[in-house]
Amino acid sequence: MCERYVIPDKAASELEFLPDHAWWQYLPRFNVATPQFVPALRVHEGRIEAVMLRWGFIPAWAEGRIPQTAPTSIHAARLENSKTCNAAWLAGQRCILPAAGFYAWQLTPARYRQPFFVHLAERPVFGFAAIWDRSVGEDDDVIESCAIVTVPQNDLMRRIANTAAAMPAILKRKDYQDWLRGAPTAAAQSLSAYPSARMLAHPVSPRINSTVHDDASLISPVG
Repeated sequence: MCERYVIPDKAASELEFLPDHAWWQYLPRFNVATPQFVPALRVHEGRIEAVMLRWGFIPAWAEGRIPQTAPTSIHAARLENSKTCNAAWLAGQRCILPAAGFYAWQLTPARYRQPFFVHLAERPVFGFAAIWDRSVGEDDDVIESCAIVTVPQNDLMRRIANTAAAMPAILKRKDYQDWLRGAPTAAAQSLSAYPSARMLAHPVSPRINSTVHDDASLISPVG
């Protein structure tokens, strides 16, 4: 599960992913939530393009109608059989969402949801595996949207997000091309829980619970 995450600097994202065409325009964000637009990389006519997509998946068959709850994540086990996303999955409409970290909540014995900031030990910028779709309304209004793919949790995430069952699928650099260009079978092999030993986490302020707040102090550790 991934409800909020951090978007890195645009220049840092371009250095990490080396898109052929960078159409995106954005600033770093520290409290990204649906239905905001987020940076994404996908393949178009054989080239990798960097674009902005709406976070919250709207399938093509919705014909531009925004559902009351558009999923922000889809479990890897459901990609092929889910009515919501199976067409996009089989069509190879996969993308990568640049991230600098994400948030998870731990339910304490006092029934308090303590937020944690989770990031990678040696990669300041990384990518979530995601899928996207294009939905066209009656007036030819186009909505391009995405959802993060999730996988079973690793040991670190089981300790932190102790009421969740899944974590975002974080791609290794060697898997970027397979995820974007590979056949579904090859792409699916890129999906696994990132190793706990290569991840770091610390508690942060409950200010993250409100989307009103969006500043660098949100990722600062609290006692």
